[in-house]
Amino acid sequence: MRELRIVFMGTPEFAVGVLQKLVEEEKNIVGVITSPDKPAGRGRKVRQSAVKEYAITQGLHLLQPSNLKEESFLKKLKSLNANLQIVVAFRMLPKAVWNMPEFGTFNLHASLLPQYRGAAPINWAIINREEKTGVSTFFIDDKIDTGAIILKEEVLISKRETIGTLHDTLKNIGSNLVIKTVELIEENKVVAKKQDTSENLKSAPKLTKENTRINWNKSVEEIDALIRGLNPYPTAWSWLYNNKEESKVKIYSCEMEIENHNFKIGKVISTKKEIKIAVKNGYLNIKEIQIPGKRKMDVKSLLNGYYFDKNSKMM
Repeated sequence: MRELRIVFMGTPEFAVGVLQKLVEEEKNIVGVITSPDKPAGRGRKVRQSAVKEYAITQGLHLLQPSNLKEESFLKKLKSLNANLQIVVAFRMLPKAVWNMPEFGTFNLHASLLPQYRGAAPINWAIINREEKTGVSTFFIDDKIDTGAIILKEEVLISKRETIGTLHDTLKNIGSNLVIKTVELIEENKVVAKKQDTSENLKSAPKLTKENTRINWNKSVEEIDALIRGLNPYPTAWSWLYNNKEESKVKIYSCEMEIENHNFKIGKVISTKKEIKIAVKNGYLNIKEIQIPGKRKMDVKSLLNGYYFDKNSKMM
């Protein structure tokens, strides 16, 4: 049995679940690398990463480099004398970092690789209406998410899945997969397999202002999937034209109504209890929305004090 000295690298809440599992299983964590503190939110208050907050509670040795190639950081990392590095939702590593430990550096990725390489695999699996996804562990190489696969585990995606629910499912399953991977490395039983790139591959690009905007010319099924794949974060959005003004609104949840109609695409049909948007093969029945100057709220609450005129539309 190999004696491991592990450095863990990660930033968001997804990574915390994995680090917590490693601590609970009493794996030897000699260092934690996370992103520097940075201003966030409207008040620009300096915020620590979720991984940093947890690492502090456990008294773990912490490093927060702004530049992973900086000589001073590389010296500190080398001084930890780690023989294994584990990466979960972190930055792309330079070779000087991932090639440092004797037993390699492996990553947990929230997809069934080689499908959905990239920054937002959980979101895109829902947006693209996949029936299944999963988690993979693989050894890092000099490209993004292309290294030899160690283990995979598959998960079915439910019909009304959101990024919030699927994130938590994959975090739990991924944490256990990391432990299994660590134990294989401890026992020197890893048989890593080169990724198959012959199949038609789907990517998981970073979410932007452009690709999170709702295109009302798409089908009700496609729009519904986009909204679920971005709920609760970063949230699907649209321009609303109402009362002769344009404003940016966020749509968190909805229901689909597949039905023939004669309304123009994007038309807002509102009553005292509901808001429906006309699309080419039906309606999107909005359930939770946020308009400028107000908090996220259910539609019934919004309609208590907000009025849609007869010409209102989503654009």
